[in-house]
Amino acid sequence: MDLVTLWFVVVAFFWTGYLVLEGFDFGVGMLAPYAGRDAAGRSAALRTIGPVWDGNEVWLVVAVGATFAAFPRWYATMFSAYYLPMLLVLLALIARGVALEFRGKLDSARWRRWCDRALVVGSAVPAVAWGAVFATLVRGLSLTADGTFTGATAASGYAVAALGGAASGALFLLHGATFLALRTTGDVRARAVHVARLLGPVATAVVAGLLAYVQIRRGDTVTAGLAAGAVVALLLASVLVRRGRDAWAFAGTAAGVALTFVTVFAALFPDAVPSSLDPAWSLTVDAAAAQAYALRTMSVVAAVFAPLVLAYQAWSYWVFRRRVAAP
Repeated sequence: MDLVTLWFVVVAFFWTGYLVLEGFDFGVGMLAPYAGRDAAGRSAALRTIGPVWDGNEVWLVVAVGATFAAFPRWYATMFSAYYLPMLLVLLALIARGVALEFRGKLDSARWRRWCDRALVVGSAVPAVAWGAVFATLVRGLSLTADGTFTGATAASGYAVAALGGAASGALFLLHGATFLALRTTGDVRARAVHVARLLGPVATAVVAGLLAYVQIRRGDTVTAGLAAGAVVALLLASVLVRRGRDAWAFAGTAAGVALTFVTVFAALFPDAVPSSLDPAWSLTVDAAAAQAYALRTMSVVAAVFAPLVLAYQAWSYWVFRRRVAAP
């Protein structure tokens, strides 16, 4: 494996790790007003992600930074094409962070209601937006022969974006429900399990539809196996949550999220940004990559610090592993 391919795998790993970890954060944020029937229940639901949500967001910083450093043309093309969605995601993440941090700073029911609304919107917007972005990336952007993004979007592009947004939104809701079932007790857990039971078949069907589109558009035998694994993992999670196997059900949804987005990255390779105008005009990973010296330097830094960061985050999850009960 050459350095360019290695760093494509590394970038895919960072993006997938972010979506797996922030995926259940998004799901909990969207479900908290429902899972908690009263103020104590909603607070208990949010305390499950309180110690970890900001650490999970660091994965986004690392993923974006790695994309910029290893594949500057990929970064430039994507953020030119998705400037408005990325701006909406940024604003939503700001609103979500403020709501989580300041919700308990004022003893006012009205203030908490506004924070809960901001939390729902701030979680739903990026949950849907990331699916729409990656789905339309598989479809391809309107790149010319010199790699310029023209800004043209066909009607089919909006349909694919809607499919991707629906798939990621449902997937993250299910992922958050299984996480709440794993980390809470009493009425909050019961309502989370109820949501997971209802959402399991729906999320599996929508994700299967998205992965079928990916397979038709750019698939091969590798992506077919990965897509099948994602669907099987979600089906198993739906069964396990009905049997009260909370930890295994959460592992199933985590595997479903991971395999879904790994399928997307595998379908993209060896392109970074496919061209919807002419496949010959696609931006390949080789053309988008930084110079070899930069990739070698980054490899050394990543080899030293990535294991330390992963070990610290695993330790923090172990420390906060106990269930949260509403008072």
